[in-house]
Amino acid sequence: MVITGMTGTETAGAGMRRLRDRVAVITGAGSGIGLASARRLAAEGAIVVAVDIDEAAGKAAAEETGGTFIAADVASEDDVQRLYESVAERHGRVDISFNNAGISPPEDDSILTTGLDAWRRVQEVNLTSVYLCCKHVLPYMQRQGKGSIINTASFVAVLGAATSQISYTASKGGVLAMSRELGVQFAREGIRVNALCPGPVNTPLLQELFAKDPERAARRLVHIPAGRFAEPEEIAAAVAFLASDDASFITASSFLVDGGISGAYVTPL
Repeated sequence: MVITGMTGTETAGAGMRRLRDRVAVITGAGSGIGLASARRLAAEGAIVVAVDIDEAAGKAAAEETGGTFIAADVASEDDVQRLYESVAERHGRVDISFNNAGISPPEDDSILTTGLDAWRRVQEVNLTSVYLCCKHVLPYMQRQGKGSIINTASFVAVLGAATSQISYTASKGGVLAMSRELGVQFAREGIRVNALCPGPVNTPLLQELFAKDPERAARRLVHIPAGRFAEPEEIAAAVAFLASDDASFITASSFLVDGGISGAYVTPL
């Protein structure tokens, strides 16, 4: 796999097989960060279970990575429970749970204009789904005595933005707090839980959002010290690290991969 960015081109995961034969469940695996992570984890030896509500995209991700596909609405408890039952029945274990599915619809905007239906839908998909996935994967990991849960939060969980997506921001803050608590609660059972906090990532979701509002994109880009948006493969590299034994002493963390945004006061010219 090749990452291409402003910093050059390099082979991701070359020679590394840190996740050999580990079973990795990835939600939102059909595109963006989820797809890049499916590719990266498979390249490192993981057995990928691609989960998506979009059957075509999910099946394509599973086929590409030599894994399996399970269709699920992760905001549905019945679907999530069946998901993990199916994985455990097929593979006998769940080693990695990357709870990544999320939405950012245009109706989610300023608190002054965002309706209750839009608020609730974003909370269901972005926060309740993570709660459900954690709730239903944890018993399997408890029986194994180990496991890595990685929940996709966001840099907006630790910073405020005047270009608000109020429900999205609140949902990611919830993911961050919940991950921290679970990381503490289950640490002595060998289960690590971390919140991955990406900065803006060059995904179809971001492209759709900013294509409609170039001014909003420009206002955000100026705050990134690295001077660009992240590529999905760069976030996937962090997922692979957190999933691996290289991160064996990292739990309950807010793992920022944001190009320096959260540390910046004034950015370079």
